[in-house]
Amino acid sequence: YIIDVVFPPTEEERHLRANDREFNLSYEYADNAIKTSKYNIFTFLPLNLFEQFQRLANAYFLFLLCLQLIPEISSLSWFTTVVPLVLVLSMTMAKDGSDDINRHRCDRQVNNRKVEADLLLLSSSEPLNLVYIETAELDGETNLKVKQALTVTGELEDCIEKLANFNGEVRCEPPNNRLDKFTGTLTLKEEMYSLDNEKVLLRGCTLRNTQWCFGLVVFGGPDTKLMQNCGKTTLKRTSIDRLMNVLVLSIFGFLAVMCLILAVGNGIWEYQEGSKFAAFLPKQEGVNAPFSAFLTFWSYVIILNTVVPISLYVSVEIIRLGNSFYIDWDRKMYYPKSDTPAEARTTTLNEELGQIKYIFSDKTGTLTQNIMTFNKCSINGKSYGEVRGGKGCVDFSWNNLADPKFCFHDHSLVEVVREGNPEVQAFFRLLALCHTVMPEEKKEGELYYQAQSPDEGALVTAARNFGFVFRSRTPESITVVEMGELVTYELLAVLDFNNVRKRMSVIVRSPEGKLTLYCKGADTIIFERLNPSCSKLKEVTTEHLNEYAGDGLRTLALAYKDIDPKYMEEWKLRHHEASTAMDEREEKLDALYEEIEKGLLLLGSTAVEDKLQDGVPQTIEQLSKADIKIWVLTGDKQETAENIGYSCNMLREEMTEVFIVSANTAEEVRKELQTARRKMRPDGPEEPTVTKSRSGLFCLLKTETVADEPVDGEYAMVINGHSLAFALEKDMEMELLRTACMCQTVICCRVTPLQKAQVVELVKKYKQAITLAIGDGANDVSMIKAAHIGVGISGQEGMQAVLSSDFSFAQFRYLQRLLLVHGRWSYLRMCKFLRYFFYKNFTFTFVHFWYGFFCGFSAQTVYDEWFITLYNLVYTALPVLALSLFDQVIRSLMLYPKLYAPGQLNQYFSKRAFVYTVLHSGYSSLVLFFIPWAAMYDTVRDDGKDIVDYQSFALLAQTCLLIAVSIQLGLDTHYWTSVNQFFLWGSLCVYFAVIFTMYSNGMFLIFTSSFPFIGTARNSLNQPNVWLTMLLTSILCVLPVVAYRFLRILLWPTVNDKVRYKVRQDKVLPPAPRRVQARRASTRRSGYAFSHAQGYGDLVTSGRFLRWTPKSRPALFSQTDSPLAQTQHQFYRTINEGGEPPLSP
Repeated sequence: YIIDVVFPPTEEERHLRANDREFNLSYEYADNAIKTSKYNIFTFLPLNLFEQFQRLANAYFLFLLCLQLIPEISSLSWFTTVVPLVLVLSMTMAKDGSDDINRHRCDRQVNNRKVEADLLLLSSSEPLNLVYIETAELDGETNLKVKQALTVTGELEDCIEKLANFNGEVRCEPPNNRLDKFTGTLTLKEEMYSLDNEKVLLRGCTLRNTQWCFGLVVFGGPDTKLMQNCGKTTLKRTSIDRLMNVLVLSIFGFLAVMCLILAVGNGIWEYQEGSKFAAFLPKQEGVNAPFSAFLTFWSYVIILNTVVPISLYVSVEIIRLGNSFYIDWDRKMYYPKSDTPAEARTTTLNEELGQIKYIFSDKTGTLTQNIMTFNKCSINGKSYGEVRGGKGCVDFSWNNLADPKFCFHDHSLVEVVREGNPEVQAFFRLLALCHTVMPEEKKEGELYYQAQSPDEGALVTAARNFGFVFRSRTPESITVVEMGELVTYELLAVLDFNNVRKRMSVIVRSPEGKLTLYCKGADTIIFERLNPSCSKLKEVTTEHLNEYAGDGLRTLALAYKDIDPKYMEEWKLRHHEASTAMDEREEKLDALYEEIEKGLLLLGSTAVEDKLQDGVPQTIEQLSKADIKIWVLTGDKQETAENIGYSCNMLREEMTEVFIVSANTAEEVRKELQTARRKMRPDGPEEPTVTKSRSGLFCLLKTETVADEPVDGEYAMVINGHSLAFALEKDMEMELLRTACMCQTVICCRVTPLQKAQVVELVKKYKQAITLAIGDGANDVSMIKAAHIGVGISGQEGMQAVLSSDFSFAQFRYLQRLLLVHGRWSYLRMCKFLRYFFYKNFTFTFVHFWYGFFCGFSAQTVYDEWFITLYNLVYTALPVLALSLFDQVIRSLMLYPKLYAPGQLNQYFSKRAFVYTVLHSGYSSLVLFFIPWAAMYDTVRDDGKDIVDYQSFALLAQTCLLIAVSIQLGLDTHYWTSVNQFFLWGSLCVYFAVIFTMYSNGMFLIFTSSFPFIGTARNSLNQPNVWLTMLLTSILCVLPVVAYRFLRILLWPTVNDKVRYKVRQDKVLPPAPRRVQARRASTRRSGYAFSHAQGYGDLVTSGRFLRWTPKSRPALFSQTDSPLAQTQHQFYRTINEGGEPPLSP
């Protein structure tokens, strides 16, 4: 559903006054209440009926009901239309009512929250008016951040009287989507104070380690920055939905043509033959042949109404709801570690899961766990970290302050540390001092670290375990336990990290008075600032860095420098001047940092692993075999994205070439893209092949499709965000699309949330393929909303992605089951349902059409009126629903990814498949009308008592029809369950029970006009020729279908046919061969990827501390995880697929 929010005229400035409700209401700002519900108790019935009659089929049947009230037109009783219409409206109304009750419940839950607005922070429980917050729902970062109130408002504290008397006046920027920027002023007691982003708490942030805080609401409801960032919510409809709308419109046209033919026939018949029947069928005054034809047209509109599927939409919703429950109930997609089941948050997109061609994935937290572990290191030219001799983790029991969760396999490193090696100890001393981590010690020896990035936490934890324990800090000092001895260093300066510097440094004074600068950062940056004496060590360390990069690790170089005390005193004076400068403060500080961070001495390097989620490489391999293209869109740096690409097997050394697009100008980007395209396809055309077409209702939607261009070899492309910004411009987007789609793998790094959405929109626009976006953070929301299908992972970065998604689960590996099992089954079941639904309805209607040529085009029905009423509602409803909810063509879908391909090509239901279904219905209707007609024409009972009449023929025709469509349903069913059997045979039994009841003497005596077929069932069904006719019609209806399917399997087997044959031939799978992943050697360089934009050096030196409270949640199920949780390899079978013939109806 879409909720329209009416915004006031564009604001230029927001002006509000604390505790002055009348003043604030005069501006008519949006309040904080969220309303997503559509109805209330008074508007539900009229509004819901109004919405339902906006559907074409419902409005059409209401129109038919009006026609049936005209005696000159109607040849059917009113209940034939009223009963199905009321049933359909009631079922839809019940579903809509249930959905709206849930929306009311969610609204109450959201509106009852204590803080759901953007607040100006006034005071808090912490010293210096600080508050600690987590912003995972805003920016995807799980580290704690600090906000600070103005000193003048902090004096209010938690005194309700002072807060009630507070009359500050705020003028600030109007509502906008800038999360990192806020400008405004606070006027209090005729003094004006500056307001910035550090003074504001945004909606979506979570208060941590702060007992209380008070604030002034600045933006509420839709005006909050979070809501402004949520992007445009669009109604997602599947390709089958859009196709059904076109088909229903075509059916209306086809109905009009049939009625016109029969009306013209009636006019001709009345003109030529009508006078012969005037004696016993007198004409009304003024009714001539043309007017009779006009009335007949509308009469046939009523009779042939079954060709328009009134129950189609309701049946589709039931099928989608049922298949959604399968996703919710799937224990193989349940993650016990976090007690998180899979959830289908949208029930209208299931079948599109079986048609995905492109997957756009985030990296951190989606492909990886966003949990960093210290893996390897290089110290003074020696590499540590390899597992030797099959030994387990190092025993750190000698260190009482060690983290018991930390695991390292190289025992030699502990030995050299404990031996007192000065280089190794200096290495870990640097890791213990050069950071912005905040410690918390709840009990003696139980340390908890709050780091601004997982990388920082991993490095400080490593130093802790190797004997250099970061214990506490103040604004002026850092306390470390070095090999059991407590040492306090004076902290003189923090040279903070940012994306330009790509390094951070601290300057400390040891207890002996020695001044040292410790620096860590990207290896390329550190190496530029080394003392020339480190050249040999630099070469050895570079080799180690290349080795670590080849293993997909995040690397970091460490260096130090001793500082002269006199120089330090002079430098500190200049540093103070620069830090208090009003103009060019950043530039002056950077120049000072650059000056002192020169002539460094190299200590070594670290390698941190951002662990992949379990089963990621196997999942990507499976999806690739299903011909699904996976693009990674990440905000992380290029080296890290490449490393993960290699770890996931998306990038491989044996690829023909990996193109790097990293130019800084538009022309250079264009040149790099063109060069890559020409290398992949030297003989290809310079201009793309674009097919223009129209689609949608009345062909109003213009589409452009760029054809796929085949290439020889395997290629990949890595493009950074700066180059991507140029490539997404209008004059270059086609070049980007062509080059990217030629590649097997595409990785976009350093991209913004907006760029993620733009890439998705580009592929949607020109490829006309079904897309899926998957992510776990708030920065993925725009991408998730832009794609046809949005999947949210409930991981480390909050719930914003999940709340905006259509499907959610806890691990990336569950995506293959969602697509290859649930997606394929949902698509296949929906296609089978639609083909069968149209088949049974067209067959039913065509028999009416042929009968018109034998009844003088008089709009006489060929069936009993009660059969017309119950055909779709009772006799054929449940069997097709059972088929659509339980059928499984092949159960071992995970072993055969190629089975997914037909859905991408839309082979099972399309306009062509619909035409075949109509032709099949036409043939069946000819058999079902003319065989009974020929068998009953001019015949009598075998005892010679009665001549066959219309009622006997109607009974035979409708019985043959029901048996024929039931047999067709049986042929379409591949997986029989007790439910299928019960519904199919039960529907036939119900039919015979109904006709014997309705055609009985008792019903005729009670309701003479409604049940005129007295005795027809018992008089006809005891005749052998009636049963033989049923058998003959059934054989003739089924024979062409069986013959076609036999020849197709024999001559043109589809991928399904081949797999079914293999499954039958190979009941027991052979033992899976053991696969050993080869070590990948690489010469690529890798720089360390900091996980944050800017450090907290100012915070460290200001005395603000971060604390953390662990949480736990009991498990819901006791079931263990799937084999993928143990990263076991999956084995699939390759099916060579030949050309496929057109799909049979």
